[in-house]
Amino acid sequence: MKRVAQVIRVRPEKLDEYRELHRQVPQPVLDRLRACHITNYSIHLLGDRLFGYFEYHGHDLAADLALMAADESTQAWWRLTDPCQEPVAEAAPGERWASMEQVFLME
Repeated sequence: MKRVAQVIRVRPEKLDEYRELHRQVPQPVLDRLRACHITNYSIHLLGDRLFGYFEYHGHDLAADLALMAADESTQAWWRLTDPCQEPVAEAAPGERWASMEQVFLME
């Protein structure tokens, strides 16, 4: 299992819209996440930063993320959520959600 933590900025004027969108994530989007071996996915907010965390139980995260990106329902969802977000300064070129380094884990 791989733990993935990511951060992105939410546009302050879009915060209410972003919260509303996540009150009812479409079932096909949730189904695709599960089909891509993603579990325990959560998004948290602090100020204008969104922190996302999920656990990946597959064998090829890049391939599963590519399948997700090719999914029509997921693309439609991203057309709604992407305008609410903007990458943080630490994001790599072309990266929306910036990956975070794990520095501690209590097991």
